[in-house]
Amino acid sequence: MTRLRWPSWMPVDPYIVLLIGTVGLAALLPARGPAADVASGASTAAIGFLFFLYGARLSTREALDGLKHWRLHATVLACTFVVFPLLGIAARGLVPVLLDQPLYQGLLFLTLVPSTIQSSIAFTSIARGNVPAAICAGSFSSLVGIVLTPLLAAVLLGSGGGGFSAHSLVTIVLQLLVPFVAGQLLRPWIGGFVARHKKVLGLVDRGSILLVVYTAFSEGMVRGIWHQVSAARLGGLLAVEAVLLAVMLALTWYGAKALRFGRADRIAIQFAGSKKSLASGLPMASVLFGVHASLAVLPLMLFHQMQLMVCAVIAKRRARDPEARDERDERDERDERGERAVSAPATESGASAGPVGSVGSVGSVGTGPRSR
Repeated sequence: MTRLRWPSWMPVDPYIVLLIGTVGLAALLPARGPAADVASGASTAAIGFLFFLYGARLSTREALDGLKHWRLHATVLACTFVVFPLLGIAARGLVPVLLDQPLYQGLLFLTLVPSTIQSSIAFTSIARGNVPAAICAGSFSSLVGIVLTPLLAAVLLGSGGGGFSAHSLVTIVLQLLVPFVAGQLLRPWIGGFVARHKKVLGLVDRGSILLVVYTAFSEGMVRGIWHQVSAARLGGLLAVEAVLLAVMLALTWYGAKALRFGRADRIAIQFAGSKKSLASGLPMASVLFGVHASLAVLPLMLFHQMQLMVCAVIAKRRARDPEARDERDERDERDERGERAVSAPATESGASAGPVGSVGSVGSVGTGPRSR
């Protein structure tokens, strides 16, 4: 979570800066010939290893325990894999006015990607929401997305979605699902190692994604794909994505309120149900779209940065809203009632000064969390 608290003078996530730098490197020095073959092979291996780590990290027990809050998780999954794709299908009417066909394919793919985990948890925590629910909701979304995103892509993108076919589905299973399952099966033996080296493996995660981006954009540069995108099209894409994000933020917040979720749950639903995962989407796009992956991931990269900046502002405002203050006041009152309940028996029994003093010390311990 601390990685998301970038300096106030830097409005961009540092990792996005690295992604943009990687795109720039691919534009200036794209991999060609034998170097492109090496980069492609390394990218394929990195994607498999990435999903192997996803499987090794996900605790099956935590996932099963999280099923107890099934209404919240069902709501997040519906937002991620039903409402988002429906909005993506509706955006087809914007072609060719604001978007061309390749950018629309990327936008539609964006709506099929699972939700984030880390940023959903971080923003839910900042806004004083239900953090355990955000953890489970993000984990479920990522797990379901490994299977559901390729299937939805097969139905909605078809053969026109950058060459997606039955062969691509088999590739998805072999390159994404099999490593994930292998990670789950080996978790009892390697789970401790993965937990102890979380930071180092996190760097491997992000480095793998940068390699995927470099390979995809290098191939796009070599094939001249970027000459097909104008500044006007990019401006139209940004406008469409801004509207898409605003609609999902409003639907997740007010929809959860209509479903009678409490404030803490509404916060988890809003942040987990309105965002899309760059970490999961980039490797999938590389497998699904092949040589067209550079244009396909552009909408996802732009949307990812937009959602981070907007949700950071919303999370800070949620932490200061009247409902948050009321809940803190209620917690303080419960703490005070608990202290009085602890001290009452000793006072009524007419105990000596010694025991009363010890009870007083217990009361002072009870005030500790409030002072902190």
